[in-house]
Amino acid sequence: MAHRASRAHRASSLLSTATLVALAATALPATATAAEQTDPVPLDRLYDNTAISDDARPQAADFDGAGASLSAQDLSAAGWRPGTRLNLDAAQLALPASRPGTPDNVRADGQAVKLHGRGNALSFLVAATSPGAAGQGAKGTGTIRYRDGSTSSYDLSAPDWRGGPHSTKAISLPHLNTPGGQQAERPKLYAVTVPVKRGAAVDSVVLPEDPGPDADLHVFAASVRAEASAWTGSWGSSTSGYTAVGPWTDQTLRLVVHSSAGGNYARIRLSNTFAGTPLRVGGATVAVQGEGAKPAGKPVRLTFGGRSGTEIAAGAQAVSDPVGFRVPAGSNLLVSFHLPERVEAAPVHSLAMQTSYISAAGSGNRTGDTDAGAFGGTITTWPFLTGVDVGGGPGSVVTLGDSITDGQGSTKDANRRWPDFLAGRLRAASQDGAVPAYGVLNQGISANRVVGDRYTGDGVSTDVGGVSAQNRLERDVLAQTNARTVFVFEGVNDARWSFSPDEIIAGLTRIADRAHARGLRVVVATVVPCEGEKLCSTAQAEATRTKVNDFIRAQDGGTFDAVADFDAVVRDPAQPSRLQAQYDSSDHLHLNDAGLKAMADSLDLRKLMP
Repeated sequence: MAHRASRAHRASSLLSTATLVALAATALPATATAAEQTDPVPLDRLYDNTAISDDARPQAADFDGAGASLSAQDLSAAGWRPGTRLNLDAAQLALPASRPGTPDNVRADGQAVKLHGRGNALSFLVAATSPGAAGQGAKGTGTIRYRDGSTSSYDLSAPDWRGGPHSTKAISLPHLNTPGGQQAERPKLYAVTVPVKRGAAVDSVVLPEDPGPDADLHVFAASVRAEASAWTGSWGSSTSGYTAVGPWTDQTLRLVVHSSAGGNYARIRLSNTFAGTPLRVGGATVAVQGEGAKPAGKPVRLTFGGRSGTEIAAGAQAVSDPVGFRVPAGSNLLVSFHLPERVEAAPVHSLAMQTSYISAAGSGNRTGDTDAGAFGGTITTWPFLTGVDVGGGPGSVVTLGDSITDGQGSTKDANRRWPDFLAGRLRAASQDGAVPAYGVLNQGISANRVVGDRYTGDGVSTDVGGVSAQNRLERDVLAQTNARTVFVFEGVNDARWSFSPDEIIAGLTRIADRAHARGLRVVVATVVPCEGEKLCSTAQAEATRTKVNDFIRAQDGGTFDAVADFDAVVRDPAQPSRLQAQYDSSDHLHLNDAGLKAMADSLDLRKLMP
């Protein structure tokens, strides 16, 4: 009980008498404490803290020991309503069903939580409060218990709700409630995952002990993230930013995407990443592309939980129900979805290298159209759509990269990015059983870096370089459908922007460690030359690239399971700091179709196999 006593002492020095009375009125009985708890119980039976208040009664909650709390109205406006189930990084998390002003989270202190399921991770909705040292966050080590009697430990870190980063948040809100009135601040909650023993059935989880007198680690929800072993990711795209659009009102987007793996069943993923408000989808379909916006056949209607449309809360994702639809491998698809309400900003993948289509304002739901007549407008981004999965198959290879992976320098509308060439090689090699017919998910973002966010992760911005590879790893790799291998090809932008080689090496190492902890194979490519491009034409940039490449090559079979020496493939033998002229797209940084194909062709496909 010492931890509880220290908390009470800390709170008493910070709270007003009125707030202490309100807190006492909502406290759980002593039977909920870890010291007296004998068996795992559902998380909501352990709630001992109130984080959410009604704007009219802010004194009814005290999240941080200083009287501050989250606004119930702000959460509802973001689609985060009591009891709602949200898909966050491919995990289903049920929000507390508590009314505002009643307990809605537990301060981690060794409690045993009943939690069942099989999967690849545990997901927690968390935040830290640290009134004495705002922004430091909280962390601790807990235990996962399995039905076979075995256990494993995990480390859980929760960023501070006020001072933590926006780039890894699940949601941020526009206000902070206090007894003295509402403040314009951006409090945040985080969805954090930890690895489990794959294939083992989880029976319960023991939360970390109290992190100490300077911080509390709060848990709002927890679940087992299920495996997607019945699916293979066929196409994927990273959200690179949150930009102003349209506005779009009662219009239909018809997006063109290119499959890698094929299958007889399909589903799509729509994401409201970085958003502050819900997205309403009125209907959606999928079809094989005929010509332009015209489908080759009648579009197949998609449903979400049996309904034609869905609402996607801010920061969350929606996955459509499985539908019988044959996705040909290596083909263009048309994914159409209707936006019935006004949309002024959207999460986008900015460098699609592909023309897609949009109907006129007020034209309504045209997702089922069998001709192109309604789609008079074009767009060159992929808003909202982040994945197409096919039934069955061996799983997916995820390519985590920057503009070179994204396809800048390749021929537009031709699907000649290097991951497209790689997917073609995998399909061909799988015919004689040399390698599985993995799907290839292109998670490249133009201007992306290993170290340092380009986009801050919050609010409408013109910067679409994404959050760093480290900060998007959970969403863009670990949560991807049946991911088996991650292929990392980043670092040139870090060198161009004067990050040190030690920072880049540390970032690549952390990415590998986190991926390995989830059971993924890690392949890393050397950084290709770029002398001649303005930011690359410095001795410092070349020295950084060289040192990073020396490290990558030395870690073949060590920190990394395998290495692909793309630098050796495309550099000019006479001037190794420059691209070969035959592979240069003309800007000395990006490769043309021939250079992108040369990289994909150089890869020993067996390196991708776990």
